[in-house]
Amino acid sequence: MTIKKNKKVIVAMSGGVDSSVSAWMLKKQKYQVEGLFMKNWEEDDQEGYCNSTQDLLDAENVCEKLNIHLHKINFSLEYWEYVFKNFLNEHKQGKTPNPDILCNKEIKFNMFLNYSIQELQADYIATGHYARIKKINEKYLLLKGTDLNKDQSYFLYTLNKIQLKRILFPIGHLKKKQVRNIARKIDLKNSEKKDSTGICFIGPKKLKNFLSLYLPENKGDIVTIAGQVVGKHNGIFFYTLGQRQGLGIGGIKGEYNIPWYVVEKNIKKNILIVAQGSYNRYLMSVGLIAKNVNWINSDQLSFPFSCMAKTRYRQKDIICKIEYINNKFIRILFDLPVIAVTPGQSIVFYLSEICIGGGIIESRLPLLSF
Repeated sequence: MTIKKNKKVIVAMSGGVDSSVSAWMLKKQKYQVEGLFMKNWEEDDQEGYCNSTQDLLDAENVCEKLNIHLHKINFSLEYWEYVFKNFLNEHKQGKTPNPDILCNKEIKFNMFLNYSIQELQADYIATGHYARIKKINEKYLLLKGTDLNKDQSYFLYTLNKIQLKRILFPIGHLKKKQVRNIARKIDLKNSEKKDSTGICFIGPKKLKNFLSLYLPENKGDIVTIAGQVVGKHNGIFFYTLGQRQGLGIGGIKGEYNIPWYVVEKNIKKNILIVAQGSYNRYLMSVGLIAKNVNWINSDQLSFPFSCMAKTRYRQKDIICKIEYINNKFIRILFDLPVIAVTPGQSIVFYLSEICIGGGIIESRLPLLSF
């Protein structure tokens, strides 16, 4: 995007390398740059799941080095209300929600955006996301990041054209390697800091333990397609479709001597259904129903139409056809069956490198029904 000198930008400083390099680049481009550190979680459990104290220190170090002012704000109540409660409710229903997407929608590009523009008189906000914004004929488009291995447009499909006018993604045209190299060159202490993802930056290994602080265990049977009980689970909400590890049934050979995978969750009966092999037919879907759909530039759409889609982050683009059902739901049909389509996750749509929108997976259309 064109450089606009003396325009004020508030950068979401997370303490990570991406936001730090973003701030440096904007300063270099003669924007008036300030940082804002958001605290989204109160660490009162002392379990060490969150690192916001260290993250704040890292953000302060970077801002001091770049000579930019750092604002601080606590969005913990809003995060709990608009992100975490939803996260728990979805899990209780046996779904697998994506907190990053909800955090972007409710916190970063709603609370943070509004606060920066209204209270801090910013012209723009900026984040360290690997995505790009392009203006064509007065229309703002969301594009994939150049580094396809790091592209984060999947997490940004809830944005709208009004928000896109106010957002900058300074590193969207760079590869992660280049970003780290810049950080080393300008001698940032956090140049080697690991990436953070997920709810309050909890890795997948810690997530089950973390969830157990908020969701009670509700043991039940792990059952094969044929109805044979092969083990016990601790609670359906701790598992996700396509999950292989942590089932505790590895020693059971079954019909084949290959790993077991979760293929269905029966909430009413509190049973986890498993089958062998990652490409078994019970794990495949021919399509899905999506809700809470957001189209970034809705004026261009007429149903039905075909495009590319991802049903999870870093998945290769898949060809699909989109059909209108009603104002709440759309139906997506795949050209070829897709593995582990998971209710609660998001499906995101693309036309070439343009992200046109997405929605939450309400239910899947299985290749084989039980």
